[in-house]
Amino acid sequence: MIVGDDLFEGLPVHGVRRSARVAGGAARMREPVRDQIELRAVDIDSLIGQDHAVRVIWSYVEGLDLSALEDRIKARAHRPGHPPISPRLLLALWLYASSDGVGSARALDRLCRSHDVYRWLCGGVSVNYHTLADFRIGCADLLDRLLAEHLAALADAGLVALDRLAQDGVRIRASAGAASFGRKATLDRHLSIAEAVVDQLKHEVDARSDASNQRIKAARQRAARERGARIRAAQAALDEIQRQRQAREEKRGNGKKPKEPRASSTDAQARVMKMADGGFRPGYNVQVASVAAEQLVVGLEVTNVGSDRGLMRPMLERLRALSGHLPRRYLADGGFCSAEDIEWAHGEGIEVFCPPTQSKHGTDPCLPRHGDGPGVSAWRARMASETGKAQYKSRSICECIHARWRNWNLRQLTVRGIEKVRAVVLCYALTNNILQGHRLANG
Repeated sequence: MIVGDDLFEGLPVHGVRRSARVAGGAARMREPVRDQIELRAVDIDSLIGQDHAVRVIWSYVEGLDLSALEDRIKARAHRPGHPPISPRLLLALWLYASSDGVGSARALDRLCRSHDVYRWLCGGVSVNYHTLADFRIGCADLLDRLLAEHLAALADAGLVALDRLAQDGVRIRASAGAASFGRKATLDRHLSIAEAVVDQLKHEVDARSDASNQRIKAARQRAARERGARIRAAQAALDEIQRQRQAREEKRGNGKKPKEPRASSTDAQARVMKMADGGFRPGYNVQVASVAAEQLVVGLEVTNVGSDRGLMRPMLERLRALSGHLPRRYLADGGFCSAEDIEWAHGEGIEVFCPPTQSKHGTDPCLPRHGDGPGVSAWRARMASETGKAQYKSRSICECIHARWRNWNLRQLTVRGIEKVRAVVLCYALTNNILQGHRLANG
């Protein structure tokens, strides 16, 4: 809004004209001069307090062995080449940004120039959003390794025990709208339009030699080409969705024809699923394994399956691959209740604490049933006992991790695809463990 000269017309006149009537001349005052240039001497280390959380994160990052990333740097001593940004700095920026609710690389780039905490982290090093974004999506394996190493260090220090773990799922909104989902006919039509646009722009770029217009049309051509690639990915996802639905219908045996599948032309791997508020939106199902009664993440996996049933065993197998051992007790809510997973866990020496599904006939779900294996029978008896119920109560603590992530603004993703989503969520998980581990170590 532009302020006009007549906006404050009619107000009483103050200032110099009134002061001029006072004996001795006009009053001398210090007025703001906003067009002047200042040179300031700033002690960067004094920008934040000594007990600030960013110092905890930087202290953790300083002690890491990042030689695997540093060995890739081509700029070497006594050789030409522009030095890149330190991987240690990029990692610290994303870890603190996660705790500050910043999930966008462009937003982080702006904060590094204007916010004192991020200026302290950068220490005079200039960053750009493209480098920040590329680093985060490419460091998922590094974050996974650091998560396991940090947890192992806490266990060796006697701060946590890994013999009792809990699993829970949290659904996070994808970077795709509901309108981006279409059936096969719709996707075919959109692909034809995108290919026609690419051919038209290619012809225009080849026909004209105007450099500025050519660059603009080349950018438009690239955007149309990328949209075509996303639509083709969505078409491929339709086949996978169709196979999954067909398998479910055959297992149920009700003879119903499965509905025609839909896929997103924005994020082909996103699926419409039920969210915590009861609504249905495109999202991802993030599975989190944590230390029971503690707010520490042990393992993490991202899936586009809307249900938690059947996801207990894959998580346990992943934990064994990461740490080499399995927990003695495993806590999960009723959505994970699967007889196959419970029977498998019993064979591996794991006691599962998971409330049985209530029967629609009103019978006690903890009573033995025909066809129960030894693992399921032991599980029903365990959940019927007071000891089993008391053990299960500590599972609710793991939901504090999800609440913290919500407070850190992890509500809707800014990246697309399972691998990129996994890298983003791993940043939040590692940041959570760093800060929570610091609290445990300092009482």
